[in-house]
Amino acid sequence: MRYMATYDLMETVRNTNQWLGATALAMGAYPAFSMIPNPGFAWMRAWGEVTERTFQRMIVKPDWNIPAVPSSDGQDHVVSTEIVIERDFGDLLHFVVPGREVPNRKVLLVAPMSGHYATLLRSTVISLLPDADIYITDWHNARDIPVSAGKFDIEDYTLYLVDFMRELGPDTHVIAVCQPAPLTLAATAYLAEEDPKAQPRSLTLIGGPIDPNATPTDVTDFGHRVTMGQLEELMIQRVGFKYPGVGRMVYPGLLQLSSFISMNAETHAKAFTDQIGRVARGEAGDHDKHNKFYDEYLAVMDMTAEFYLSTVERIFKNGEIAKNAFSVGGKMVDIGKITTVAVKTVEGSKDDISAPGQCIAALDLCTGLPDNKKASHVEVGAGHYGIFAGKSWRRNIRPLVLDFIDANSGKPSRKPRKPANKNAAA
Repeated sequence: MRYMATYDLMETVRNTNQWLGATALAMGAYPAFSMIPNPGFAWMRAWGEVTERTFQRMIVKPDWNIPAVPSSDGQDHVVSTEIVIERDFGDLLHFVVPGREVPNRKVLLVAPMSGHYATLLRSTVISLLPDADIYITDWHNARDIPVSAGKFDIEDYTLYLVDFMRELGPDTHVIAVCQPAPLTLAATAYLAEEDPKAQPRSLTLIGGPIDPNATPTDVTDFGHRVTMGQLEELMIQRVGFKYPGVGRMVYPGLLQLSSFISMNAETHAKAFTDQIGRVARGEAGDHDKHNKFYDEYLAVMDMTAEFYLSTVERIFKNGEIAKNAFSVGGKMVDIGKITTVAVKTVEGSKDDISAPGQCIAALDLCTGLPDNKKASHVEVGAGHYGIFAGKSWRRNIRPLVLDFIDANSGKPSRKPRKPANKNAAA
């Protein structure tokens, strides 16, 4: 009950702040106060609006809101989502574009399960949809999964990916973003040995901790500094009575969000202070830059305790992927068994979460893969977010990834695209 009380206390604090914001917004907008020429009421209303939106977004799963896709027929085609495989802890989701010719490129985006929803890759999906048939892993919030569904650790996660790849078939090109990169590499190696015909054609790993110790960061140092006992005591809580997953042990999204914000507390504080000023002056909009970013950034999800703890212990502390010593269900997974899947790594030179060197380590592990099936790219000046959703992705990395897919599709290659960033290092 101690952990459950802590979880409910965090939710109470969040709910109270949302209520305080709504109250201040309602009071500040009271018609009678319009007769009083005091800017304090406008600021109170602005503070209330920003505060209510901020704390309310923390428990809402964002919509995909994918805009219509232009096609060669001159029409814009509306995008809908369809569940291909439905599971307790995550679904395989397909972005369906009715009325257009299905692109030759079939792409599986493996979204991170590290505190945010798969919608974190919305801009990535939007940028790829005109040129590819997109599928994505849509992980569920652990607080909404009943205890009766059982456990979900990194081995279960890997087997989910294996099943998703099998469903999509051998003409698939997989792109794993950040956290899932090592487990996607393991899932591919698992298929190479157990079901070679189901392997994807190519695997692109973007900013993932294949070998966290290759270039240590604050995240890596934290993983080594804290003991597993301390992690379990400080980070793990039991879902409270408000949600369907009541009683499930989780690493709460609200707790992780507080860690995210504390890493750049001054930047976030200034962003919210500036937004309150813009709202008070009537310069803000419902979909302005601030709201567009923070509506996604603040929407956090709980992870199962076993997934979080096994990730820290086996990926960061023990380095099982980096040492090619990972096992699933007691069976060793040999990454050297990958012999036909083309592998490309993408890193950002200013990535402070998965620093350059951590992801490219995957190529050394693929001992059975010929060099002409390996590629790497370091995007100069790009941080962690930029390599999959920012300007660096749109202008430079996306074209390179599409060229890599085309080169390994088994179909006539297209004319290679030239990167927009002339300073990019390959």
